[in-house]
Amino acid sequence: MPVLILGGTSDARRVAELLPGSVTSLAGRVRAPRLPPGEVRIGGFGGVAGLVGYLRSAGITAVVDATHPFAAVMTAHAVEACAQAGVPLAILRRPGWTGGVRVPSLAAAAQVLPSLGSRVFLTTGRQDLATFARLDLWFLVRSVDPPDPPVPQRMLSILDRGPFTVEGERALMREHAIDVLVTKDSGAAAVSAKLDAARALDVPILMIDRPPLPSGVPVVETPVAAARFVTDVIMA
Repeated sequence: MPVLILGGTSDARRVAELLPGSVTSLAGRVRAPRLPPGEVRIGGFGGVAGLVGYLRSAGITAVVDATHPFAAVMTAHAVEACAQAGVPLAILRRPGWTGGVRVPSLAAAAQVLPSLGSRVFLTTGRQDLATFARLDLWFLVRSVDPPDPPVPQRMLSILDRGPFTVEGERALMREHAIDVLVTKDSGAAAVSAKLDAARALDVPILMIDRPPLPSGVPVVETPVAAARFVTDVIMA
């Protein structure tokens, strides 16, 4: 009974480990993604209609949306497609982080940022750099793949992939005299190295809130709970 897992997160890989025989769908935005066990498909479905067609043709019995908390479009498509196809769906979202200066969007972060610091560790992802491109600040940007323009004029790009340690993040911030950290409330790990490092150095944290989740859809907080949801659906 095939199960579809949406997302390239570490939680998605863990769900795939817990559900042998599942199919994991990756967006294809990273050139060399870490592949989960089992069958993997890369690329979009072609909107809601394409996803509905895939669910039906592949005989999918349940879907776990383990995408990034900020992949709001994919989540909305999954909710609509599963409703149309009559396929049970659970959304996997780890509890969010607490603290920091909270803002509702990238645009709001760009407005607030100059008041918090001038040497920025920007960890919102390489696809969001355009929002900050016109700011007269210095940016340290880290990503798996090189960022595409437009990007800030004063920027150092580091290509690296986590997980990272608190000691390493603290050393990185000290090396580049970082005085403000910008990040999305992605949650995931119980301990975030960059957040802990920033707090240890008294570096302000600018936190972008998650988009709201769709109503009426089961939400689970761990891969184990997601696997249990699937098992319950199949055994019902």
